[in-house]
Amino acid sequence: MKTPFLRVALTALAIAPAAVFAQGTFPDKPINYIIPFVPGGESDIAARLQGKVASKLTGKDFVVQNKAGAGGALAWGQLNSLPGDGYTVVGSNLPHIILQPLEGQVQYKTDDIVNVFFFHYTPDALVVAADSPYKTFADLAAAAKASPGKLTIAGSGTNSANHMAFQRLEVQGKLKMTYVPFKGTGDLTTALLGKHVDAAMTYPTFAVSNKEKTRVLAVATPNRLPQFPNTPTFRELGFDWVDGAYRGIAVPKSTSEAVRKQISDLFLKINSDPEHRKQMQDGGYEQIDITYDQVGDFMKKRAAETMPLARQMGLLK
Repeated sequence: MKTPFLRVALTALAIAPAAVFAQGTFPDKPINYIIPFVPGGESDIAARLQGKVASKLTGKDFVVQNKAGAGGALAWGQLNSLPGDGYTVVGSNLPHIILQPLEGQVQYKTDDIVNVFFFHYTPDALVVAADSPYKTFADLAAAAKASPGKLTIAGSGTNSANHMAFQRLEVQGKLKMTYVPFKGTGDLTTALLGKHVDAAMTYPTFAVSNKEKTRVLAVATPNRLPQFPNTPTFRELGFDWVDGAYRGIAVPKSTSEAVRKQISDLFLKINSDPEHRKQMQDGGYEQIDITYDQVGDFMKKRAAETMPLARQMGLLK
C-alpha cells in the first residue's frame, strides 16, 4: 500500500513534463531537428535560419541533422521510433507526406505523421539556366511539342511537390516531357547549372539563390513576385495553378498533447520574429502560421486539393 507521501511524489513525477512545458521553460537543452533531405535545399536552409532565431529567443540551439533518402520517406518512416520528449523534431513537407503513402512503397502512412506547425510555403516555379535557349515559357513549350518526351525537367524527389507541379505542367499544358528526380534542391542545382537537364520545376527560393545563373519562366503565385517582376504567373499563361510546397514540423505520436502545443508555440515565436520574417520573404519564402490547433483542418484541405493530381499521377485508381 502506497503512503500518502509516495502517492503525492508519484503524481508529481507523472505530471512533471507537462508542468515544465506549461511553465514556459522549454527548451532547456538543444533540440535535434531532422531534415529529410540533403543539405542546401529549402528545408535545410529554413531549419538553420530558424535555429539562429531559436538561439536568440531561448539560448538553446537547434542541432540540424540531414537524413536524406526516398524523397524524405526514409526519415518519415522512422519518425515514430524517435523519442517523444519534445527534443527531437522532424521537418514535414506537403504534398510529399500525402502523395508518397498512396504509392504504397514507403514505410509510413499520412496519419502516422503528427504535424504540429506549418511555417511557410514556396510557390512552384519553372526555371532554366541563364544561358538556356528557352527565353520564355512559350519557347520551352514549343520545344516540348516538337519533340515529345525529349525535354528533361529536374525536380526534388518522386511524389513530391516538384513532381506534382510537373504533372500539372504536362496535363494543363498538353505537353510530354521527362521528369528527373533528385534527392533535394542541392543536387538539382548542380544538374541544372551543369546542363544535365533542360529545366527544373522548383521554387523562387532556388532562383533567388542563383539569380545571376538562372531564368524563371513562370511562377505559381496569384500575382507576379517582386523579386521577378518580368516573370509571368502560370495564371497569366492560361493555367489554373497557384500552389507550392508547404513545410512544417512533425513529432512522434508518443509526444504528449502538452508538448506538441509547446513546440508549436516555439515555432510560432520563431516565425513571428520580424528580422527572420523579412529574411525569409526576401529569400522567396511565403510565411504562414498554421498552429497545432489549426493543423487538422489544414491537412484535410490540402489532402482534398491534392487528390485530383494524385489520380492524374496514377497514384489513385
